[in-house]
Amino acid sequence: MAILCPNPNCHEGNLQRSPRAAGRWATHDPERYYRLVSIDPAKLTIVHYPAEVLRRKAGPVKPAEADMAAIADRMIRLMREAEGIGLAAPQVGLSMRMFVVDVPANPDESPDPAGLASSTRGPVVYINPIISAPTGAPEPHEEGCLSLPDIRGDVIRPPTVTITAHDLQGREFTQTGTGLLARCWQHELDHLDGVLILDRMTQMSRLRNRAAVRDLERAAKEL
Repeated sequence: MAILCPNPNCHEGNLQRSPRAAGRWATHDPERYYRLVSIDPAKLTIVHYPAEVLRRKAGPVKPAEADMAAIADRMIRLMREAEGIGLAAPQVGLSMRMFVVDVPANPDESPDPAGLASSTRGPVVYINPIISAPTGAPEPHEEGCLSLPDIRGDVIRPPTVTITAHDLQGREFTQTGTGLLARCWQHELDHLDGVLILDRMTQMSRLRNRAAVRDLERAAKEL
């Protein structure tokens, strides 16, 4: 896409990467980390498709980097204001591997027989996350996206996965989740790899959303 981020507050230009950075993002060589420079978290806003940053593979970041906590707080606020349950850093113009999730419990849902979590107890920050161990037959479920307003479609994903990430203090943690929580993790990790629900929707859902996608592309060209 030739259209740059339409958000005037997009801070992608304030992310710097070492010229030696290459290879797997999951490594923890300091030379491979993105560094945040002069970001005002209060100015972050949600960017919409077809912003270029949404199609870029994000780079790892140090959990204890300056302003990380303030950025996470701002992302949580934006997510809640938009009535979302997850938001990835590229969705606020930052090409780094971090997302926030706040999945409420469903009172009508029976507890998982294995005791796996399907919700969070408040917002959780995931830095440099890795998802593994997909379990169960992939299932379709309708998904939306805060960067794709008014677009919803069926996406097929495994129902249970394991996530390993770091918190804001740099502590590594691992959790296995199922249901909506597992789906949310997978959706947000896709954002860190430049993948959108448009790429994973069933064919029927893609056809149903063609006009809405064209409207977003047209609106971006008019900015």
